[in-house]
Amino acid sequence: MLEDTKAFLSSPLGSFINNQWVLRDDAAISEIIDPCTTETIASVQRGTEADLNAAVDAANEAFPAWSALSADERAGHLHRLADALEANFDTIAEIETLDVGKTITNTKGFDIPFGVDCLRYFADLSKTLPTDTELDIKDMEARIHRVPYGVCGFIFPWNFPYNLLLWGIVPALAAGNTVVIKPAELTPLSTLFFAKLAEAAELPAGVLNVVTGSGSVIGNAMCNHPKMKRVSFTGSSEVGKQIGATCGGNLIPCKLELGGKGAAVVFEDADLDLAAEQLSAAITFNTGQVCCTATRWIVHESVADAFTQKVTDLLKAVKIGHGLQEDTGMGPMASEKQRQTVVDYLQKGQAQGATALLAGECLRPEGCEKGYFMSPSLLTGDIDNICFKEEIFGPSAYLTTFTDEADAMKQVHSIEYGLANSVFTQDMERANRVANNMAAGNNWINAHNVFAYGLPYGGVNLSGLGGGVNSPETYYDYLRPQTVARPL
Repeated sequence: MLEDTKAFLSSPLGSFINNQWVLRDDAAISEIIDPCTTETIASVQRGTEADLNAAVDAANEAFPAWSALSADERAGHLHRLADALEANFDTIAEIETLDVGKTITNTKGFDIPFGVDCLRYFADLSKTLPTDTELDIKDMEARIHRVPYGVCGFIFPWNFPYNLLLWGIVPALAAGNTVVIKPAELTPLSTLFFAKLAEAAELPAGVLNVVTGSGSVIGNAMCNHPKMKRVSFTGSSEVGKQIGATCGGNLIPCKLELGGKGAAVVFEDADLDLAAEQLSAAITFNTGQVCCTATRWIVHESVADAFTQKVTDLLKAVKIGHGLQEDTGMGPMASEKQRQTVVDYLQKGQAQGATALLAGECLRPEGCEKGYFMSPSLLTGDIDNICFKEEIFGPSAYLTTFTDEADAMKQVHSIEYGLANSVFTQDMERANRVANNMAAGNNWINAHNVFAYGLPYGGVNLSGLGGGVNSPETYYDYLRPQTVARPL
């Protein structure tokens, strides 16, 4: 473990409000566990409703000055934060790996650099996108003028704490809002380290606030606070409905990025090696704890056997171990609770008639005898099975076959999720037709899990509402439109 990581994890950790660390002798404590070893790696004090209120007040006080800065000045702050992340690249990568269990290869190759790019992308974008749109209306001088909302609240999940943090708050900050963040109680460490970097980079007090604690206390208080002007929640569809109902009751605009049960349609002319590589990687990336991953593999009956052989060979070859080992291909589940959730789904699926083409098993890799490890699994059966219909959130997929395009599309649309699908075929006319017609926020061709800044990402139906991430549309999500008009 790096010395900077040790120093951070051994220091007192709690809420960060108005550029001050809030630490109390009588605070309740959350023990943060390394899922690779089940050892406690840090202790974090839980915030209270009073802390949330203080954070909102601090953000509200900071808002006028922050929003009054020019886009160039706010962009300068964001670029300094990006510089700080780059200067602490190895430390934050190690913190994220220890906290979530994901591989250091993924945190260094994807999470951390993609987060740095997020800061730079929205910093630069904010300097070029107009906040005014002229309207061509007879006998009138009129325009739409966009202004920041004010205090924006963010509730984040445990699977990608660092990247989802940045995807959420950076466009809001770039647009001139101030933020209050509730990280997942299970994985708060990279968010708290980011707050430490923000403090060191002299981000103005109150612009960024972090309140640790449970969703039932902190999240509920956030969604009911009268000074909260916008709320963003990323997590399960079930909790998203509750958040949406609470915000709706208080007339707080709410953005929901929710779960998924992605479908990958593999046609008879597909490059099966490519499809197997992409889809095996999809369910092992972050140990399958990815809302947009493809877990329903809908394969043409004529190539199902060949595809199954290729993909199971790849899944069997994945090296499972501690995330800090450079050659690890898949780490543990983030918690024993989540591992047991996957085990329960597999048992229910097989009880309902599914066949295990590859059995998922709890493992004890060498050197990690107490971690929350599990091998990948692949089931097959009919589309009424619970493992086809419900999000499992683990390294597990469910394979069905189809006869023609209509059959494939019927299976794709047999459930109500709508986050991310993919189609594999060498017929580009068919690829685009199928991609156009699959009901989801994101449909990818001959690939799965495709992300880039400038490429909008969001969900529909049970997978979310209220906008997406990573694009100019996201920036405008955090600017409230108002009309200005003068009769001529």
